[in-house]
Amino acid sequence: MTTYGLLVFEDAEELDFVGPWEVFTASAMLREEDDKAVLVAERPEPVRCAKGLRVVPDHVLDDHPKLDVLLVPGGRGARETQLSNSSVTGWIAKVAEQADWVTSVCTGSLLLHAAGPAKGRRVATHWASEDTLEARGDVTVVRDARYVVDGNLVTSQGVSAGIDMALWLIGRIHGRDHARSVRRYIQYEPAPPYLADEPV
Repeated sequence: MTTYGLLVFEDAEELDFVGPWEVFTASAMLREEDDKAVLVAERPEPVRCAKGLRVVPDHVLDDHPKLDVLLVPGGRGARETQLSNSSVTGWIAKVAEQADWVTSVCTGSLLLHAAGPAKGRRVATHWASEDTLEARGDVTVVRDARYVVDGNLVTSQGVSAGIDMALWLIGRIHGRDHARSVRRYIQYEPAPPYLADEPV
């Protein structure tokens, strides 16, 4: 059984955790096992995310099952308010010591750095925050990869890159064939209609 714990907080970027949530829960469904994904927050009240989505956490920081995988999303909350929240950074540090895998999406890497697990490691983050993270020191920011694996730390670039990271992770935990089945189930075959590198 694999238990995925996804941290949520005010102004977290929605797709940072909802994308991996879909991958993790689809994986659990296809495996027909007791795998589960849970949302963990500092308090039990609903959390309003960056674009207005409100989510209700399953657990609070001091009352949750043992987490095999920790996921920290990004967003304005990660970049601003949570960096100085010692309750959250302390919890991340504690859980990271016990988890098999520690992951982040987007600027969740800033929180992992503030909490300690990303220090001295190779990490990815949202392109707009690469210089900010690098300036914090004691970290190597990888700028040309959707996700970066350094030991049991897996960090991804912004927003949608978290889906790639989550698929890689379940492939590592449960096998590539299983990850391919999940990818097919969620119909994850990116084909953007407007490529970013096309001239205007």
